[in-house]
Amino acid sequence: MARKTTKKPKKKQAKKLNNISDIRRFFHRNERPIFFISATNFNLLGIDEWCRNFKYISYIDCFDGRHPNVFVPTEKEHPEFESIEDINAYLLEHKEVIDLIKSSKRRPKIVFLMFDKRIEKICRELKYDVWFPKAALREKIDHKIETVRIGNAAKVPSVPNVLSKIDSWEHLVKLSKPVGQDMVLQSAFGDSGHTTFFIKNEKDFRRYEQKIVGQGEIKIMKRIDCRGSAIEACATKEGTMVGPLMTELVGFKQLTPYRGGWCGNEIFPGAFTEDIREKTRKYTEQFGNQLAKEGYRGYFELDFLIDKNDGEVYLGECNPRVTGASSMTNHAAFAHADAPLFLFHLLEFSDVPFNLDVAELNRRWADRDNIDDWCQMIIKHTEDSVDILTQAPESGIWKLLPDGTVEFDRFDYHRRAVGSEQEAFFLRISNVGDYRYEGADLGILITRGRAMGKGFHLNNRAKQWIEGMKSQFKAAPLPAAEPVSLSDPAFKIM
Repeated sequence: MARKTTKKPKKKQAKKLNNISDIRRFFHRNERPIFFISATNFNLLGIDEWCRNFKYISYIDCFDGRHPNVFVPTEKEHPEFESIEDINAYLLEHKEVIDLIKSSKRRPKIVFLMFDKRIEKICRELKYDVWFPKAALREKIDHKIETVRIGNAAKVPSVPNVLSKIDSWEHLVKLSKPVGQDMVLQSAFGDSGHTTFFIKNEKDFRRYEQKIVGQGEIKIMKRIDCRGSAIEACATKEGTMVGPLMTELVGFKQLTPYRGGWCGNEIFPGAFTEDIREKTRKYTEQFGNQLAKEGYRGYFELDFLIDKNDGEVYLGECNPRVTGASSMTNHAAFAHADAPLFLFHLLEFSDVPFNLDVAELNRRWADRDNIDDWCQMIIKHTEDSVDILTQAPESGIWKLLPDGTVEFDRFDYHRRAVGSEQEAFFLRISNVGDYRYEGADLGILITRGRAMGKGFHLNNRAKQWIEGMKSQFKAAPLPAAEPVSLSDPAFKIM
């Protein structure tokens, strides 16, 4: 007698999403648990209001337990963190976090700011899906030297440069002939300001020699008088979606102790000429399409350098992830009109068929009417000192008073609650009991209007906000018997 076989029922094909309305409804009804695990929720602030079942698991309690979708587990003993990946591993293996994620009853999807192979292994063991390209691919693309090569393949020009290992000052002099002796050196990995070196002479070289010699291939660039800019995008199967071009705040001594260090962004309609905005959008699409050929998909950010003398646009670096500018991108006017850019990253990894006119979206998002005036400032402790915080300002809405001082107005976790340039949303990072050291992140201030004025220097209002928020932190000297060893500065957390 023939053995009877039963056919497995076919998996129901998800309905294709054909427009923005379909996409918004899809995420409004989302059933899959999605978690953003990081030191804070800053990078993806507000995404939980667009995507049902999107939660944040954070190490730092910026909101004192008052944000409904932020979970901060009880502090437990752990080795000293040396990277944000260490923080994420700690959170993933924390029993309270494991119990929380298990309670969702469905296979969880995880997104990170930073992760590595160790994090991927933990997620595999816990049966979590990481909704980003593999760590090995991200690390390859994050390599500043590789960025140049990808840019070349995409026909996106970099500042004239030479790529090489450097053995000595004499060796550098020979290598730098095509770019001149006034140069900027960048090593392959690291934060802006930490691995960017301005070299004019041997004295400059000796100051950074240990960070240059023996550090592998170095990018040796011609030094240009430029403006920094940032743009975020998302590479999908339908093409590369591109957000608005933003100015960058770089190296301001009121905000950061690091020369060349990123310390904020601005977005406003008149920031760039139509020609520059069009060129950067075109370059970003080309770069994103090349990334797709390299196997990368999803969210990424590009820094562009705009030569003040001739208006030429050059590729700076690529960050294959969400970044410190992501909060600006995902709260821009186009995001409220259509959808935040990060929603398309989630869509790409949802394996739901969709059909969008990416070219039309990019044209619409580039329209000046979809660009409004906002700025954010990353406030660090800039003095060469170490103490312990005894007072720290609350996260929420603050007011700038006529005499230039600031005062707390009300608790809120929505950036859009800022009603005018005399109000700001402050996200506290450092809290009472934390060490305050040179380079420590104190908090992030987001307000309407601009932070920079003529010549792209900090304007008076921005200086008042910075001074006012810094004055809200109070600290006590370290006990004389307490030894403290802090790295430089610990590491980037946003």
